[in-house]
Amino acid sequence: MARKKTLLAVVADETGEVFEHPDLLMAGMNGMTPRLPREDELIPLPEGSRLFTIPGTPPMGFDRKSGQLRTVDTLPRSWGGGPMQAVSVFMSPAFTRTLLPAADYRRKAVQLPLWAYTAVGWCVEEERFYVAAVRVDRNNQWDPQHFDDRQLDPLVRATLRQYPDNRLYEQLSRCAVDYHCFAAKNLFFARWEAPLPTSPTCNSRCLGCISLQEAPECCPSSQERLTFVPTVQELCEVAVPHLQQAENAIVSFGQGCEGDPILQADTICEAVREMRRQTPRGTINFNSNASIPAAIDRLAEAGVDSVRISLNSVQESFYNAYYRPRGYRFADVIESVHRAKQAGMFTMLNYLVYPGLTDRPDEVEALLSLIESAGVDLIQMRNLSIDPTMYWDAMGVSGEGMGMKKMLDTVKEKVPRIQYGYFNRTREMFYPAGYETDWPLPA
Repeated sequence: MARKKTLLAVVADETGEVFEHPDLLMAGMNGMTPRLPREDELIPLPEGSRLFTIPGTPPMGFDRKSGQLRTVDTLPRSWGGGPMQAVSVFMSPAFTRTLLPAADYRRKAVQLPLWAYTAVGWCVEEERFYVAAVRVDRNNQWDPQHFDDRQLDPLVRATLRQYPDNRLYEQLSRCAVDYHCFAAKNLFFARWEAPLPTSPTCNSRCLGCISLQEAPECCPSSQERLTFVPTVQELCEVAVPHLQQAENAIVSFGQGCEGDPILQADTICEAVREMRRQTPRGTINFNSNASIPAAIDRLAEAGVDSVRISLNSVQESFYNAYYRPRGYRFADVIESVHRAKQAGMFTMLNYLVYPGLTDRPDEVEALLSLIESAGVDLIQMRNLSIDPTMYWDAMGVSGEGMGMKKMLDTVKEKVPRIQYGYFNRTREMFYPAGYETDWPLPA
């Protein structure tokens, strides 16, 4: 029999020092509904994850004696009795959160930055942190331990000397060094997946856009957007050596430092044809809002191997509330999902998930319908980085869902061929052995 775990709430004082609260059990939130975590919603804190405070926001937990939910403003007297803040975790890649941190978000005084807020507790018996999450991808190439900046800097400098007139290398050097983008670092390490940002413009106005915000003082973006469209020569100078030489080589259009690459489909198609003229090696991937179905056909014809289509929801009202599309419709996106698979591309959803919305029964039903009708291959279960109350209010929903783990189990049970993941894949790994039964994954 498994040993019972006592999970205490994790809190912080006003300086940011973290404690386990002796009188409160860990709580999490599904939407804005606080509850105790279920056993299958918890795993030990993944290596490389980071704890951080939620400024000016008092934590919630369940009283160890009465079992009642409590909001606590101050530390215990024995600890000085000062103001207390809620604590969250930003997890390493490959893990999808199951619950938000339980806190009184209505009392926070600031708009929270664009992070994925995840509930955390302290296990008394094991003396370690637990987090509300499940593992959705076995790939460990994105673990922080693989990205040593001491090795990166000389590689960046050498590349910039080799390509002094290539603006894309200049952009990606900034992404690697200033923004600590792992994909950009991969380019200079000559391995795995590397980015090809292409578009300075976008036809969505996403609430949680990380490269451009309409009101920076409210919700600052975490990086600056690309300001130019690279030439075919610039794109090929970056992509071809990587495709020819890198281990598990992938190049991907559609990155955090740009708008949407589908608006530059003509340039990208020409560049992809040239890449494939020079080398058949490696995988070419396209990340996009997929707002122009005809462009999806042309990209597939040019030689793009896989596509990852971004959605926060497969229901139009929720999609429109987050993406706020300009000049396209939700129906265009859904058509693109179908066209991508029909054109022979490995078809993924970049599913921006949020406990309380993603696991609603109506959302799960709509997701299953799209998977089955379009033949979707893989769902990347990406944690949506946004202020929890900002998103919840924008969606205009209430109540709670079935739970993220139950949602994942339900979808996999009904469509065994569907794959979960967090990262793009090489062609050789589109359909790994045993993928129909490879769930759940060990943490």
